[in-house]
Amino acid sequence: MKRLLALFGFCLFTQTVHAAPSINIGTVYDYLDGDKSTYLKRVFNGGDSTAFVKVNILEILYEADGTSREVPLKTQADGNARDGLMASPARLIVPANGMQGTRLLYMGERDRERYFRVRFVPVVPEKEDEFAVSSEDREDYKKSLSAGVTVLAGYGAVFFVRPKETRFDSAIENEVGNYRIRNNGNTVVVIDEFKDCAVKNEQDCQPTTKHHILAGRTFQFEKQAGREYRFTLVEGESSKKLDVKG
Repeated sequence: MKRLLALFGFCLFTQTVHAAPSINIGTVYDYLDGDKSTYLKRVFNGGDSTAFVKVNILEILYEADGTSREVPLKTQADGNARDGLMASPARLIVPANGMQGTRLLYMGERDRERYFRVRFVPVVPEKEDEFAVSSEDREDYKKSLSAGVTVLAGYGAVFFVRPKETRFDSAIENEVGNYRIRNNGNTVVVIDEFKDCAVKNEQDCQPTTKHHILAGRTFQFEKQAGREYRFTLVEGESSKKLDVKG
C-alpha cells in the first residue's frame, strides 16, 4: 500500500513539474550580414503552458587580452534611439507548442564589427512587465503553473553584426607541429565542427567544438602525430572543409 501511495505521489509530481513553458531559440550564434539591417529570430515553446518572454540585449566588448565584458546599450547622440541592437517586439507571448518571432534591428554605424548578447527570459508576467494581458489573466496564469515552479529556464544568443564593407582574409600557416589561422579580415570567421581524432581509430575522438576567430585574432592548435584534425572554415556564405594530418 505504501509503495502504491509513493508511486501515486511520484506520478502527481511528474505531472505538475511538466506544467510549464519550455522555450527553444534555435541557434545560439547568429550573424547580421553587412548588407542587412534586420534579422528575424524565432522562439519556440515546446511546453504545455504559454510562455511570456522578455528580450534583453547587452553589448559584448572584447579586450585585447581576449577577455570580454557585457555593458548596457547607449542612446545615440540625437537621443532618439539606442546605439546598437534592439528587439521589436521586446515582449513575446508564445503559446504552448507554438512559435513567435522578434525582429532584431541594428541602429548605428557599420564601420566595425560589433557583438551583442541577446537573452530570452521566460517570466511570470507582472504589471510592470508591459505584457498586453489583464490582471485577471495574469492571476489565472500564475495559478495554472505547477506548484513550486518559480524559476523558468531562459537562453542567450550571441549576435554578430558585420561591418557594412565586409572583408574576409584568412591566412593559414601549416607548420610541422602547429597549425594557425590568422583572421586578417574585418569580420568574424567560424571554425565549425572541429574534430580531433586518431587516424587509426575513428572512435578515439575529442568532443566536437566550434570556434570564432574575431578580426585580428588567431586560432591555432598543436598537431600530434597519429591524429587527424577535420573542420569547416566558414567565411560568411562561403565554407571550405579542411583535413589536417598530425
